[in-house]
Amino acid sequence: MTTVWAGLATGALYSLVAIGYNVVLLTSGVFNFANAQLVMLSTFVAYLGLHTLGLPVPIAMLLGAVAVAAVAMVLERVAVRPLLTKSGDGHGTLITTIGFGVLVAGLVKLIWGTDPLRVEPVVSGDPVSILGGTVQPNDLVLIVLVLAMGCGLHWWSRTTRHGLASLASAENRNAAMLRGINTRGLGVAAFAVAGAAAGLLGIFVATRTYAIASLGDGLAMFGFVAIAIGGAGSQLGGLLGGFTVGLIYSFSARYLGSEYPQIAVFFLFLLILLVRPQGLFTRTVERAV
Repeated sequence: MTTVWAGLATGALYSLVAIGYNVVLLTSGVFNFANAQLVMLSTFVAYLGLHTLGLPVPIAMLLGAVAVAAVAMVLERVAVRPLLTKSGDGHGTLITTIGFGVLVAGLVKLIWGTDPLRVEPVVSGDPVSILGGTVQPNDLVLIVLVLAMGCGLHWWSRTTRHGLASLASAENRNAAMLRGINTRGLGVAAFAVAGAAAGLLGIFVATRTYAIASLGDGLAMFGFVAIAIGGAGSQLGGLLGGFTVGLIYSFSARYLGSEYPQIAVFFLFLLILLVRPQGLFTRTVERAV
């Protein structure tokens, strides 16, 4: 059971990235590949707040949410909006968001260097025994917060007025504008929410991974696999996909060896693409066009 908890803690990282992907995708129809780099940035903001500035944990979390949300809004303004304004679709933004992510990673290396920086656990104490396995308190809090965030965003997007307007904006931007929906405002808000979510949990992520500039590369890859498994555009799917990837990684590392986890994850990824390309937790429907 300890292996399960380790897999869930690792999967929470991938689910957090998948949540950020889906928040933007469900509102703007844009796949924001830079989101994983925003999660990486949040770990350094956590280090800045806790260790450099010596802020209390709640203030450091608020600093992370505000700072990363601000960077995400800059991303939307310089790398996404110009292309949406010109072409009306988000196809070209795939390249520009990757470029912005590379820029963020480069600036982080320039400011903090490439060596890992340790962030002390927010929730300290002895490992907790649950269902026959042990888990670090900080990891348990991370799992619970990511679950709550994913379920809350799913509920918001499916039941609230602004959530349904966001879905309409992603489905047909021009039609939504004709119906009086502020698509630009919703797009900015989506990037801000994705950035704030990453920044808010950056302290818990940094405790597990350390603050290291190369973190975003791995998170981007496995976060993409998570939404491919769960289904792009489904918050619950991305959530479950991230935890699935984490569990496969953890069990493969334990029973097959440290060189096999990535192979096992990408074997499942290819299998999903061949058998059910829309993902495990979404369904396709026909419609007249």
